[in-house]
Formats: sequence, structure tokens, C-alpha cells
Amino acid sequence: MEIYRIKNLNFTYPQTNKKALEDINITINSGDFVTICGKSGSGKSTLIRHLKTILTPHGKKEGEILFLDKYLDEVDHHIQVSKIGYVLQSPDNQIVTDKVWHELAFGLESLGYDSKTIRLRVAEMASFFGIQTWFHKNVSELSGGQKQILNLATIMAMQPSVLILDEPTSQLDPIAASEFLETIKKINRELGTTIVITEHRLEEVIPMSDRLVVMDDGRIIADDSPKEVGVKLSKLKHSMFSSMTSAMQISAGVESNYQSCPVTVKEGRQWIDGYMGRRVISKNTAVIKSDNTSKDIVIKLKEVWFKYDKNLPNTIKDLSLEVKEGELYCIVGGNGTGKTTTLSIISGMRNPYRGKVFINGKDISKISNKEKFENNLGVLPQNPQSLFVKKTVELDLYEMLSDTKLSKEEKTEKVKRIVAITELNHLLSMHPYDLSGGEQQRAALAKVLLLEPKILLLDEPTKGLDNFFKEKLADILKSLTSQGVTIVMVSHDIEFCAKYGDTCAMVFDGSIISSNTTKEFFSGNSFYTTAANRMARHICSDVVTIEDVIGLCKANS
Repeated sequence: MEIYRIKNLNFTYPQTNKKALEDINITINSGDFVTICGKSGSGKSTLIRHLKTILTPHGKKEGEILFLDKYLDEVDHHIQVSKIGYVLQSPDNQIVTDKVWHELAFGLESLGYDSKTIRLRVAEMASFFGIQTWFHKNVSELSGGQKQILNLATIMAMQPSVLILDEPTSQLDPIAASEFLETIKKINRELGTTIVITEHRLEEVIPMSDRLVVMDDGRIIADDSPKEVGVKLSKLKHSMFSSMTSAMQISAGVESNYQSCPVTVKEGRQWIDGYMGRRVISKNTAVIKSDNTSKDIVIKLKEVWFKYDKNLPNTIKDLSLEVKEGELYCIVGGNGTGKTTTLSIISGMRNPYRGKVFINGKDISKISNKEKFENNLGVLPQNPQSLFVKKTVELDLYEMLSDTKLSKEEKTEKVKRIVAITELNHLLSMHPYDLSGGEQQRAALAKVLLLEPKILLLDEPTKGLDNFFKEKLADILKSLTSQGVTIVMVSHDIEFCAKYGDTCAMVFDGSIISSNTTKEFFSGNSFYTTAANRMARHICSDVVTIEDVIGLCKANS
């Protein structure tokens, strides 16, 4: 049975001539698990927002969208609310009550269900999703992963026919993201609910998917099983192939005639065993990190303790770290462990009640805000929207330079250079809030880079970014560190940290429990490590990246 049929859909945002969606034709059947992927701005979010009338963006639309054989525009609002579930990127944007139990009941109450039905469905969802232990908690006490599970349970209580998810794991740590995606698969498998999901985190989503839909520049360029799409993108040498699973990329990188297509970690491990003949290699020397032991210490935290209120428990506990000049220092860890708080302490926005923070050898408490931020500290917050204050991207960029003594021509040249680096040319006239999540991230980064900071603090900078721009971001960061800029990055993006970081530290329960070079750090972990390492560590323990494994296979073929 068809859930959706989209015919010749075209869409253009106001005040633009370029189509955001062009000639979209797709059918989604009952029980399908469909993943939609593509570069930032390819039209993914725009497309799925058209699948529910209340979320359809404002602009010029042509074509037809049918839901259960009826034109979507003619489907009753009550039916759309109950039958089309929608999970947003940010869990906080979807939660409307203060108690877990009330949030679970809210949607059913709004639809006018009787109390007996509400109690039954709430109990059923709480059991199915494992919410019993935090059923009576305040929503504010929940982790990011728990909030997203709560959103999901609230929607599923209404028994939707289709569940649409727009990058639902973008704010979750790797383990919470994995658990959330497993729950989605369970809903699809055990309840038969149709799943339509957009994701940049494709390593785990692709193996779950029946179909993989790839978008590029507003068009669908591939729609098939993950295996077939992988082969097609590889043969086309399309940039989206770099977003496919590690198993796909490794086998394609080793074999000149790419026909077989392992998708999962398990399949990739079996493929490597077949290619390598199960030999064991003690060390891989293909990737050598630069030595920065002689560099000056730029950031130092010494036995820092912090709590948000005197009556609350400590958020940061006896935390110490050192970051050297020109280093890309990555901080990983679960949601709520203190990573973002650590950044705010480094920036001086939060003050510890015990311990010291030094910037370039000076106690940060004795540094004025002007000295701290004027061509010194730059901060990219977790929520890029917090940096936007103007009606267009272009005006927002110029606003960043409003307090400088630069001439008009110098400002123009500076903005032009940063726009080119962050590839924002085609977005300058748009309102920042109309951009995709990845585009907002790029625009926010551009604003921060305009200040030319010597120390750059990044909170989840790859959130919402496709692999194509992640590589661009990596080039930007490498260029900055080569110029002596020191970067501290909080991230859930294990693959990015492993590939580009110099040092990686894990924060747990408010303290750094492990810190090492990225290669040593990730090769010693079981869960906080890369898919490439999980596939090949039984042959060689210190391979961490896709490039490491490809090099290992080629060197020992």
C-alpha cells in the first residue's frame, strides 16, 4: 500500500529564483524504511517538510503530494496530526510540558481521547520505550537522548502510519544516537511503521534502510537499495560517496573494479578477512602524526571545579587539561558530562569556584573582556542561531565587523574571502533561519572566523554538516592550526575527531578520564571508536581511519 506518492514536485523559496526542489517523483510504501541523504542545502529537509501540511515552507509549490491516496492538502488536520509523526532535530523545540508523564499524554489530550485510552497508551509507550524509571521526572532533568526518546514515545502514542525524522541524532552522543536509531528500527520492524529519515550520520542508518534516496541540488539522483546506491555513487565518483559507510569506502578504495559492496561493520570485517587472509599485523605505520611536544601551552586548566548553583551537584570535578599552540584538541563524551561547560570555562563565560584557568600563561580572571576577545578568543556555540541578529546572511556577516576600525573596502574584502571559504555565496540574501542546519553552521562559523581569533572554541561544529563540507571544514581548521591558531573542539563526531584531531580527551562525570593522541586514544576504545577500527582492529590494533585501513590492505595485499 502506498503511503505517499509525490508527482513532479517543484518548490522555490521566496525572493529566490533557484528551485529548492526540482521535478521530485517518489513513492513511499507502507512499512518502508527510507533514508534521504545529500549535501547540506540539497533539499532534504525541504522535501520532508512537504510531507506534513503544517510544516510546509512558504514559497511557490508545483506538483502533487498524495497521502493514503488523497491529496495531502485535503487531508483533515486531525488525521495529519495523528497519522503523520514528525521528530525535529532539537528535542527541546518539540517538548511542551514540564513533566515526562504529561508530555506522553499531551498529544492524546489534544486529539480529544478519553482518559482511559490515554492511560492505556501512555503506559504502553512508557513500557515499550523503557521510560518507567524516569516517568515522574521533570523534563529538565533528562539527557538529550532521553528527551529525544520522549519525543518519539509521545508521537508513537498517537499510532501514526508514518514517522518522519529530520536529523534526529544531530545533538546526541554516539552511544545515545546508536540507541535512538535502534529504537527507530524496532518501531519499523515490530510495529510496521513507515520510516522516512534524513541523516548525515549514515554509518548506522544505511544498514537499517530498505531504500537510500540521494539528493543533489534539489533533485533525486539515486533511489535504490543501499548496496546499489553505493555502487552507483562510486562509479559516478560522486562526492556523496564519501558519506557512505566505512565498509563501502574501504572496499572501493582497495578494489579497482568495485562490484561487491559490503555495507555493515560485520560485512566489512568479513571482506577484510577475505582480502587479507586473516593475517595479523602488529603495527600500522601508514599515518604519522606531527609532533607538537615543543610547542607552548596556550590553554591550561588546573584542578577546576564548577557548579551552576550552590545547591546543585558539581558539573565539573577536578578537571585539568593543557592545550598547546597550533593544536586541534578534541573533547568527546556522553551528553551531560560537562563538555560544553568546559568550553564556557575556557572562554571565561563561566567562573570556577575552585581551580585556575590560564590563557597564554595569564590567569583568565585577570584578563579584561576586550583583551580576551579582541583578535584572541573566538567561540562557535552549539546553537548557531544564537549568533544571528540580522535579516540576511550578508548583513549578519557585516555586523560582526561593525565595531572594527576597518574601512568599508577592507570589510568588503574580508567578508568576500570568508564567504568563499565557507561557500556561502548563494545564501547571502537569505534569512539565516531559512537555511538548513548545515548551512546555519557554516554561516555561524563564517561570523566567528571574521574576527581572526588566535584561540578557537568550537561546540559541535560538524553538527548538520555533510561529509563534503566536513572535509572543507577540516581544511579550514588545518590551515588555521598551521598558522598557530589553537583549537578546542567539543564533538560527538568520532570519525572527524579521529581523522583530523591531534589530541583527544574523554570527559566523564565532569572530569577528563583519558587523554592521548587521536590514534592511541581511539585504538584503545571499544565503543568510542571508529567503524574502521571496529572492522580491522583484529588484524591491526592501531588502524583508526578509513585511510588507515585502505593503506593497510594495499600494503599487505
